[in-house]
Amino acid sequence: MSNAVTTSRTLGKTISDDTALNWLSNAHVPEIVQDVTSDDGVSCDDLDREVYCLQGFPIDSIGMQEVMPRLLAAMVPHSSYLLSTPNLNFLAASQSDAGFRESLRTSDLCPPDGIALVWIARLLGIPIKERVAGSDIFEAFVTREKLQRPIRVFLFGGAEGVAAMAAEVLNKNATGVICVGWINPGFGSVEEMSHSHIINAINASGADLLLVALGAAKGQAWLQRNHHIIQVPVRSHLGATIAFVAGTIKRAPTTVRKLGLEWLWRIKEEPVLWRRYTKDVSALSALMVTRVLPLAFVSLLARAKRAVKQRKCRTMVTSTAKEAKVSLLGSVSASDVPALRATFKQVIKRTDHLNVDLSGLNDIDARALGLLMMLRKQMISKYGSFKLSNPPVFIRILFRLHGIGDLLKHTTDLESHHSQGSVRLLKTDLSIQTNV
Repeated sequence: MSNAVTTSRTLGKTISDDTALNWLSNAHVPEIVQDVTSDDGVSCDDLDREVYCLQGFPIDSIGMQEVMPRLLAAMVPHSSYLLSTPNLNFLAASQSDAGFRESLRTSDLCPPDGIALVWIARLLGIPIKERVAGSDIFEAFVTREKLQRPIRVFLFGGAEGVAAMAAEVLNKNATGVICVGWINPGFGSVEEMSHSHIINAINASGADLLLVALGAAKGQAWLQRNHHIIQVPVRSHLGATIAFVAGTIKRAPTTVRKLGLEWLWRIKEEPVLWRRYTKDVSALSALMVTRVLPLAFVSLLARAKRAVKQRKCRTMVTSTAKEAKVSLLGSVSASDVPALRATFKQVIKRTDHLNVDLSGLNDIDARALGLLMMLRKQMISKYGSFKLSNPPVFIRILFRLHGIGDLLKHTTDLESHHSQGSVRLLKTDLSIQTNV
């Protein structure tokens, strides 16, 4: 085992013995006067999110002004809210790493961090409002107005000594964020970083926000592994944010960011990143040729057909003692989502086992696929099962071009996401047909 991991374990033991916190004894910590609540009491069900399927994972069409109230509303006891901010590196990793891809699919909010994702979305006709970088989100917390009390953050990861420096910066200045603890776990495995003394330290901190910086793949894997035992309400892997706060890496000026050239600035600051960016660009190039450009052409034709001839989507709901089946008939697009959402909400109240039959489906766009992804997430969260069945050939092709062909291969059930949970079966049989 490396010295870094040994140091991590020693640090963890020290934390556990010293009230499970890495306090900065000389730092000024502002007095906490009352609990954080959302500025407008916003809460959001997964099915209510405006989500689009973007090459295998969901992207929320949301701006910074909407992100902040949602995160603040989630900072309550017993909440387990995962914020993911996908960029080009996330996109590249998700194509070959099923676990990483799943961490994005089960996230509670996925605003687009990378400018490449914004460009791809616009090419595909997906109405992404703006780039919402993870570092901008944290900066918005730091500079937050109408402060009720500072948000308590726990820092996990970063280069040696960087988290300590960031904590000192945050606590020395009167900002909207205070650091209540930090851990540098070294370079161990996800399993080694998940020992009880580390999780107990984080949970004992009383943090509202857990900021992780372990590298995208390891960070998302660690968050997924410990999702149900971490007690910090909002958690996110925000990459270089800790280093930006500490001042060990200088962030790109606003003008450079607006031009979409922050990646070039990052290479200037960290030359070692050129290898990662080269690999990511190579993956993007292959993706553009094999999926994005063909999908852009198909999507353009579909939008043209819908403009000429209004196509109605119909649904048929059939429930048995074993499962509920929702059959999608015709073409499904963004305009059908409100009615579909209402149907799905009614169905999942009555069952833990859902089968979406695609045999009568002619076409489906990125917004409707985003709704299906949120429906799947909802079923997972209630320890249920979800299946997409009987897709015609063209629908199979569409799913592959959208990067979600794997969802057609198997049933997503509670065993693949949870170690325990109760299963309720439907008591009645009924058949309902709905015109959407």
